[in-house]
Amino acid sequence: MAELKEHRILEHVLKNAVCGDPQSVVDSIDQYCRQKEWAMNVGDEKGLILDQIVKETDPLVLLELGTYLGYSATRIARLLKSGARLLTVEMNPVHAEVAKKIIEFAGVQDKVQVLEGSTQDIIPKLKAEYGIKNIDLVFIDHYGERYKPDTQLLEDLSLLRKGSVLVADNVGFSSSAEFLDHVRTSGRYDCTNYPAHLEYSNKPDAVEKAVFIG
Repeated sequence: MAELKEHRILEHVLKNAVCGDPQSVVDSIDQYCRQKEWAMNVGDEKGLILDQIVKETDPLVLLELGTYLGYSATRIARLLKSGARLLTVEMNPVHAEVAKKIIEFAGVQDKVQVLEGSTQDIIPKLKAEYGIKNIDLVFIDHYGERYKPDTQLLEDLSLLRKGSVLVADNVGFSSSAEFLDHVRTSGRYDCTNYPAHLEYSNKPDAVEKAVFIG
């Protein structure tokens, strides 16, 4: 038995999911986290909200802040059209390594690139080092205290265009209060709140969709 929960989840995926089938990988992780050990993925309930927003947005260039184990990256990538590109940022090297393996096992490595480091270090490099002009969709799911400053960083660097969509997980908690206040009162976003529950639990939570209007 692996010492770390993240490695146990990886083992479960490799043994129980179908290689090259991202839906199977997502379902396998959900099953493990509901039945054996809780983990901080967006999860199956809020994942359906994320799915719907991705389908409606039909993005080509995406950024995820907080990869964790690659669950949401895999979930998003399975819906992306050919040529779409998702850059996902993870600060924890152990989590990044597990995520890379899960993403490759799911067969979506052609659409997903894991960037290791802090969001405040990587976001300023997106244009020069990764050739990103504008981002169509940003999934924010890392540290609540970083939601607002990272959003402002994206604004200041002109990485958002009119119509860019931010999707923020875990906005039912106080750590994201400053982010919510910013997107709802700055006059720069059209916001929609989706009440839900914390992943794999009955605790109230929510997802916020914020469309950048300039």
